[in-house]
Amino acid sequence: MKATLATRLALLTAGIGLSIMLIGWGAHTAVALFGDVSSKLSRVRIESFQTADQFRAGLQELDLLLLRYAVGRDTVDKDRFLAEWKKHDAWIDLVRPSLATDRERALLDLINQAYDDYFSAATNLFVHREPDLDPLVRVSRVNSASQRLLDLAYQLAAAHGESLDQFLAGSQQSLRSFRTLTFGALALLIAFSMAIAFLAYKELVWPLRVKLVETREQIVKQEKLAALGMLAATVAHEIRNPLTAIKARLFTQRKLLPQGSPAAEDAEVIGNEISRLEKIVRDFLTFSRPAEPVLVEARADAPMREVQALLETSLQARGIRLTLEGEGSLPVLMDTAQMKQVVLNLVQNSADSIRENGEIVLRVRRESALRNGQSQPVAVLEVSDTGGGIAPEVQARLFDPFFTTKERGTGLGLAIAARIVEKHHGSLRYQTRAREGATFGVVLPLAK
Repeated sequence: MKATLATRLALLTAGIGLSIMLIGWGAHTAVALFGDVSSKLSRVRIESFQTADQFRAGLQELDLLLLRYAVGRDTVDKDRFLAEWKKHDAWIDLVRPSLATDRERALLDLINQAYDDYFSAATNLFVHREPDLDPLVRVSRVNSASQRLLDLAYQLAAAHGESLDQFLAGSQQSLRSFRTLTFGALALLIAFSMAIAFLAYKELVWPLRVKLVETREQIVKQEKLAALGMLAATVAHEIRNPLTAIKARLFTQRKLLPQGSPAAEDAEVIGNEISRLEKIVRDFLTFSRPAEPVLVEARADAPMREVQALLETSLQARGIRLTLEGEGSLPVLMDTAQMKQVVLNLVQNSADSIRENGEIVLRVRRESALRNGQSQPVAVLEVSDTGGGIAPEVQARLFDPFFTTKERGTGLGLAIAARIVEKHHGSLRYQTRAREGATFGVVLPLAK
């Protein structure tokens, strides 16, 4: 697995872990929030009832006891009033710390003060501190203090309602934030999961499928080549023996023929055709039983320099310039003689494509290629030309044995070159565009 793939998978996995943590934290927060809302809501409602409605009910009971005392002067009513007053006065002090807002506490302080004024008016009614004062005035003072307490109690109930509304609004905002957080984390989790699935498919599954298809194609091709090679070897052996005998008899006969006679010219043509047949037989045997390369460490440009020295003069006669460039000092393991045969074949094909007046560039460069599932440094031996390129219909059969577009070709040059490169643990590739030339590249692993 490539380092970049491992890094991306690690980052995506960390993202999924973070999303799961966010969802877990959100769920924990939601449970705590729901419990807090439930407990606070119940407490607020109870306190609202105690500090508002119960207080009003208790105040009405105290007013009734005062009225009964004012009418009947019964000390039992007075004692009950004093007992109820003390109970409510203690309750006011007790409930104050549990109030939620400053406004509620301020109103309770006003109620506590008004409650003391109410008690003062009530005790004045009991002990007659102002004997000349009309009893109706005393009762009116009590009623006035009672009415003020009732007004404050209503204000306290309204404050409780506002506090409850604020609490509910805050709870709803928290719930909305939790919902946004949960859906956001869930969306991230889905996105990261889809990204991991896509990355795994793109980087792991798809290359394996492509490699499987290529492997099957190579197996089928190797089976065909093996069968074809056996046939070619058999035919080549059967043809080579008669050719040897014909060539020997022709050599004897040519000594007996006068120079310049028609018979001597015919013998020359026959000799050339016999040589061509011998070359075809040699190609058949090379294709069917390629020699195992003797791999030694050498400069990547070594076979290119030999080919340049061999063909530069003859190509110049046709107006074709042959140049060499690039990182020639790259070390590779190869059989220099066999690789020279590959480069020679590629240069000759380029020259045939150009015909006259053009350029062939031999180039060596370093790059990284995927080999055995890992990125490794390789040397690329390129042969680029300015010829007419390769037609699409020809590309489909470019490396097929015995397929050729030349009048006197055997169709084995590229097939043999590809097999030689494969035995060097490399690959042969090409790039071409119509009327813009072609570039063949021999990819070889660098020597360690």
